[in-house]
Amino acid sequence: MAMVEREIAQLRDELRRHEHLYYVLDAPEITDAQYDVMMNRLKALEAEHPELVEADSPTQRVGGKPAEGFAKVAHSRPMLSLDNAYTEDELRAWEQRVKEALPSTETVRFECELKLDGLSLALHYGPGPAGRGKGAQSTGAVLLRGITRGDGEIGEDVTTNVRTIRSVPLRVSAADLKAAGMPEEFEVRGEVVLPQAAFEKLNEEREAQGLAPAANPRNAAAGTIRTLEPNIVAQRRLDFYAYFLLRDGEMFLGDQTAALAALRTAGFRVNSHAQTVESMDGVLAFIAQAETLRETLSYEIDGVVIKVDSTSQQRRLGFTGRAPRWAMAYKFAARAGVTQLEDVLFQVGRTGKVTPVAVLQPVLIGGTTVTRATLHNADEIGRLGVRIGDFVRVERGGDVIPKIVEVVQDASHARGERSIVFPSLCPECQAHLVKVEGEVDWRCVNAACPARIREELLHFAARGVMNIEGLGDVMVAQLLAAGLVRSIPDLYCLKDKKPELLELELVGEKSAQALLDEIEKSKGAPLARVLFGLGIRFVGERTAQLLAAHFGSMDALMAASPEELEAVNEVGPRVAQAIVEFFAEPNNRELVERLREAGLTFIAEKRVTTSTLEGLTFVLTGTLPTMTREAAKELIERAGGKVSGSVSKKTSYVVAGEEAGSKLEKAQQLGVAVLDEAGLIEMLRQGAGDVA
Repeated sequence: MAMVEREIAQLRDELRRHEHLYYVLDAPEITDAQYDVMMNRLKALEAEHPELVEADSPTQRVGGKPAEGFAKVAHSRPMLSLDNAYTEDELRAWEQRVKEALPSTETVRFECELKLDGLSLALHYGPGPAGRGKGAQSTGAVLLRGITRGDGEIGEDVTTNVRTIRSVPLRVSAADLKAAGMPEEFEVRGEVVLPQAAFEKLNEEREAQGLAPAANPRNAAAGTIRTLEPNIVAQRRLDFYAYFLLRDGEMFLGDQTAALAALRTAGFRVNSHAQTVESMDGVLAFIAQAETLRETLSYEIDGVVIKVDSTSQQRRLGFTGRAPRWAMAYKFAARAGVTQLEDVLFQVGRTGKVTPVAVLQPVLIGGTTVTRATLHNADEIGRLGVRIGDFVRVERGGDVIPKIVEVVQDASHARGERSIVFPSLCPECQAHLVKVEGEVDWRCVNAACPARIREELLHFAARGVMNIEGLGDVMVAQLLAAGLVRSIPDLYCLKDKKPELLELELVGEKSAQALLDEIEKSKGAPLARVLFGLGIRFVGERTAQLLAAHFGSMDALMAASPEELEAVNEVGPRVAQAIVEFFAEPNNRELVERLREAGLTFIAEKRVTTSTLEGLTFVLTGTLPTMTREAAKELIERAGGKVSGSVSKKTSYVVAGEEAGSKLEKAQQLGVAVLDEAGLIEMLRQGAGDVA
């Protein structure tokens, strides 16, 4: 056994080293195949000896999905927005305010970083199990929790998804912590981005599945990190760049430059385009350089962040109600170009919404040739006063379909002569379009509209929905043209129409059977996927997951009142009304019943919980004797309690271990009850039995 333990430890160390070389330093030493050999060997050993599996092993990056969405967690200190500047004058005015707030004898240095266009995250690290307790030898720090920015005060616990990001260390060794001058318990804040190559691949897949492309890498990254399927997150290849280092919610090193250096030493990916300068002239030079870099980078940026470098000066400058006084975000101007509007097409989506799309003379904007731009709706066309033949200014800020922002009216650009007439009939089926009072969109309400059916089928079959591989644009078009499919449930009748299926162009025995097998396999998709696939207005992937977890069955959801629906987290009146209206429509109820008869999943998986601690809020601090804080959090939440990251008057109990620190002090000041681990376990054992 000792030999196996040594081999496992060696493999883990080697794999961590190669992950750091590949995903953080971009300097791989071995091929993917060589990496896979080591990983497969480690997986085999851990499968043979499950008692040796550890949470920070490289094999454990992708885990099970959260059972009921993401828990809300308070930040150690608020994740505030930054004030924005758009001109040199605004930056110099900010510099003047900074200098006036500090003694005239002090020199102010600025640390400049690229402003990554992604999603902010807070990562919490603490001692691993072997490093807890008095006299224990340090084994470094392990990733305990990853939290989204949320509203700045409270974010969502997305740890299961963060673990799949290869540039996020699951463990920082004791040697690296010592070299970096970092404690065993710390917090790293940074930005999650979706690299441009991964974004383009994602949209290729979405378009192949008949889905609308993701708007931009930022939105795609935000949507990815909040999905309840860690496997999908792992496939997206998100990246993480660290830019803040905290302990107990405070910066503890002398300056931001030192913090970035410590993060690099500890193995975190820190953006290489950062510089400390002595004056605003240096800041402006960095901004000019960043703008030239913008088109060459593999990720999106939308400006430069400038911070007062000194931590002492930051503390004295403090904060306004919503932003630090010691930092400023300089925002780049949107990338734009002028071109001529040649025509307008009207596209029908799966909800019947008719969207005008501008056909443009090709124009190069931000390194991309743009030929299409969205006009959004009839009201936007009226607001712009745009006509076919007009020269228009088009902006692209990472969007897949850029937008027209204005008509160019000057002596060198003649006005167009042909007005844009928004259709009164559906461009696909000629049914009358309808506009609901209070909304801006015109919709085709014909349930048999070919465009709607096509989009509904493509949405239902998409990878993030029912995942029916092989059911893309071409196949759907052929099935509709041949009359083999007229609605979603018809897909599950295709097994009885295989001879007709084989008559379709480019469909052979093998491909036909593969499609039928995929359709059959989709019957096992969970209830949340089925709900998402129905195409209920406003019900996206996350809302479907929350509805499935809350109601537990299709029947319970169909019977729910608007008030019962609004009791679900993140479901408001508009969404609730859309769900009620969907299930009130006889055609939709018939569709659901046909899917039930086909054998799709109509019951959600249940998670066993108790309500022992319902209504109580806990804060965990210090090192517990026998369990990690993550394990304690899991036990509390399974018993119906909530875990917060900061102590307030609303806190019910603080669970304190060794070296509890400032949170324990605050609890004592506020008169909040304090428990040790034994007290928590005793509380958990009361009522519904032992949930530990």
